[in-house]
Amino acid sequence: MGAINTQAEYVITSPYCNAFQPPPPSKLLPSQNGQGDTVHPAYEPSFVFECKYELDSLAAFLSLINQFYNNSGSTEFLTKRWSLALETILAVLDEQSFGTFTPDGTFRKNEYTFQRETNTGTETLSLSGTGNPLASGTGLIRSAFRPSDDATILGFFIPANAMICVELSRTADMLSATKGANKEIIARLRRKAAAIKAGIYEYGVFEHNRWGKVFAYEVDGYGSSIFMDDANLPSLLSLPLMGFLDVSDTIYQNTRRMILSKDGNPYYLAGRAFHGIGGPHIGPQHAWPMSLLVAVMTTDDVEEIRENLALVKKASQLGLMHESVNVNSVREYTRSWFAWANSVFAQTMLDLAARKPELLFREGVGAYRVGDGGA
Repeated sequence: MGAINTQAEYVITSPYCNAFQPPPPSKLLPSQNGQGDTVHPAYEPSFVFECKYELDSLAAFLSLINQFYNNSGSTEFLTKRWSLALETILAVLDEQSFGTFTPDGTFRKNEYTFQRETNTGTETLSLSGTGNPLASGTGLIRSAFRPSDDATILGFFIPANAMICVELSRTADMLSATKGANKEIIARLRRKAAAIKAGIYEYGVFEHNRWGKVFAYEVDGYGSSIFMDDANLPSLLSLPLMGFLDVSDTIYQNTRRMILSKDGNPYYLAGRAFHGIGGPHIGPQHAWPMSLLVAVMTTDDVEEIRENLALVKKASQLGLMHESVNVNSVREYTRSWFAWANSVFAQTMLDLAARKPELLFREGVGAYRVGDGGA
């Protein structure tokens, strides 16, 4: 409840921001990021640490709510402030569904703009902080940044659109089961989710000359697309985990083969010691163990599962997950302890314990085993 209430206040006050200062009850002093950012809408630095607009941040707030409700059955979080946070999210989604130009061709400056003093292209947005042009009427929602904190190239980021689509539907289902639910809000949630899903399949699916029909990573609604995947979640690889589609879906399986191939994904990185999906955030020599864990949870192929778990174990010599690992030397890594990846590891173990217990437990021993060696 406390996490929901705290995040609701963040959403209400600064819905476009992605990182916040410690809440007042913590008694921790705020810190400055010192990046020289120019952001609209303006934010209060004592409340916000960084304001990169990521669509998945709003989806994550709804995901927290839906997971809490599904596991507890409690609706105590349904307060006036929570309702205001939900209204704020819907307002942002409406605003960010507009294209770059009005119907008469006039440039429409986005409500959200971001510019940073930097020599790294992934840290700022072009066109005076608006980003590359996007088409109108797609049903898709713009995301200025990816979950990696890197700027999108084409602002309709498909994984985050899939995630917000799922969470809007789940929120509508949750509210429908609640006494005195606001039917108008429920209808708005369902309409928005349906529009986003239709937009994904109309503008985010392409017939690839090698891989067949696949999901693009980013699109602009004009026909341009980016074919890749990034290790950070949400990703194309994680589409079944977020509940957008079934793992057996043909388009997903085609996409999965593409993004787990060096020939299909420029950020599928392989070297002498390690392989997996990486991303531009760290660079072209570092793959992320987290991507291998997601791959484990999206396959029934026992050999693939064993191989990926063995690689994760090999790359975790300190006993915990790293953020990324050099594909030619697992001793070179970023972040000795990466909470996000450790959480995904725990999720993976619970998934395998339910789906493939024979891969984790020796009969009568209950010991965790990886590959052929065991533990």
